[in-house]
Amino acid sequence: MILAFDTSGPYCAAALLAGDEVRAHRHDDMARGQAEHLLPMLDEVLAAGGVAYSDLTALAVCTGPGNFTGIRISVAAARGLGMALGVPVAGVSMLEALAHNVPGEVLVTLDARRGAIYAQGFRDGVAVAAPELTDQDSLDLSPGVTVLGFAAPDGPRVTIAPTDVFARIAATRIADGAPIPRPAPLYIRPADAALPSEAPPRMLD
Repeated sequence: MILAFDTSGPYCAAALLAGDEVRAHRHDDMARGQAEHLLPMLDEVLAAGGVAYSDLTALAVCTGPGNFTGIRISVAAARGLGMALGVPVAGVSMLEALAHNVPGEVLVTLDARRGAIYAQGFRDGVAVAAPELTDQDSLDLSPGVTVLGFAAPDGPRVTIAPTDVFARIAATRIADGAPIPRPAPLYIRPADAALPSEAPPRMLD
């Protein structure tokens, strides 16, 4: 039973995965207030799935890139909950989540604002390069490479992965016996100004 959540954008999202079944999920759009909204949302998702925190076997959290404050909120919450529950916590980037189960050579792209783009290459869902900050003119548009996300030339430009995908990737890592390092924010670019203060999310009572 894996609980996944994501506050890397102007939203708060969570999903509960049991095996291959999504037992409960929720996505609320919001420009601010994720710190106050996240843990009550997790409580509600668990209740909707009919489970307690003690039933969880792992956590998964989106590590970015995206909104600096939102990433810090969810990563801090994941670390705290993982420590309190004694379960592994898998950090999964939005770039990896968007490449999940996409065959072949792909380049996942996200809007980094001011004309910049976050990009990372994958082959059959496995990273073949580190994430980088680049621009449209510098993207690898070689024949045979499918561009996904913000810079996709055709079709819908999907830039937010379903939250259960983070849990599915975590489940695969755990099943493969892969190391599960402590999740860390994936910022890629430095902050432009002082990070705004947000009240830290409450931990388990």
